Amino acid sequence: MLRPHRGVRRHLAVLLVTASIGALVFLLALGTGEIRLSPLEVLRILAGDSGDTAGALGGTAVLSWRMPRALLALAFGAALGLSGAIFQSITRNPLGSPDIIGFDTGAYTGALITIMVTGAGGYLQIAAGALCGGLVTAGLVYTLAFRRGMRGHRLIIVGIGVTAMLASVNTWLIYRADLDVAARAALWGAGSLESLGWKHALPALAVLAVLLALAAVLSGPLRVLRLGDDIAVVLGLRVEPVRLALVAVGVGLTATVTAAAGPIAFVALAAPQIARRLLPTSGTALALSAVVGATLLAGADWLAQRAFAPTQLPAGIMTISLGGLYLLHRLTTKRL
Repeated sequence: MLRPHRGVRRHLAVLLVTASIGALVFLLALGTGEIRLSPLEVLRILAGDSGDTAGALGGTAVLSWRMPRALLALAFGAALGLSGAIFQSITRNPLGSPDIIGFDTGAYTGALITIMVTGAGGYLQIAAGALCGGLVTAGLVYTLAFRRGMRGHRLIIVGIGVTAMLASVNTWLIYRADLDVAARAALWGAGSLESLGWKHALPALAVLAVLLALAAVLSGPLRVLRLGDDIAVVLGLRVEPVRLALVAVGVGLTATVTAAAGPIAFVALAAPQIARRLLPTSGTALALSAVVGATLLAGADWLAQRAFAPTQLPAGIMTISLGGLYLLHRLTTKRL
């Protein structure tokens, strides 16, 4: 009987431990608040038995009020972690994440134009505008970076330049807007899961499920692409079509998150790096990056809700604060 390779066992063990931490945070998010429930009570509710201690109100709190937000925190974190892993693999650079390259900023621009220029204020209109903004920005960055074959460092440099220009556009749009409209746009731009319910969760989860399946299909070609373009061509891989497909999937993941919750920074940057530190010999592990991203965003959103209760912060504020400290640590220790 064949036994799993030692590296495979370690990979599975790290994946299981990280997923367990994420599941624990998920249970804490479902059980904490004005109606406090223990993890055991939450598990009973999820199993369909509210019990005498939780009651009907506890079941409503878990299943109707808290579940959509907690599920989206896991799903969005996984999407951002996976997107960051894809771009860091393509660019072969730890700074190659969608928030650094500018796709989040482009999505924010699309949402601002939708809110302020067209006057649309509904969730679907803003989400569509953000999605279009992210995709258009990705197309612009990729086109400008593509010159006799796209190189990772060129994609990052072009993305940083486009980000700076779009940030100026965003500032000008907010400056020109009415006070109420600017306040609403700024709140969305902070990146928050607070107002998301089942009507927002189901479409977003459906789109992310399709994108995750596409990422799984492309994971094999991505491993070949990591060997270098010349070796990939020798092995029969069509490099540019595969790279373009990976860019499209990565942009779709981060744009879907931004369209639903606003720009949430640093998760896509930090999750793949943490995954590489946990498994330094495995390159950029897509599955582990997704699980780490889910755990990071679920934890950040839980802290945003409870650290300063009854005041709740947007999850994006918490990820920027924690992510900035993480990035500063990596830069100062020269381990980026």
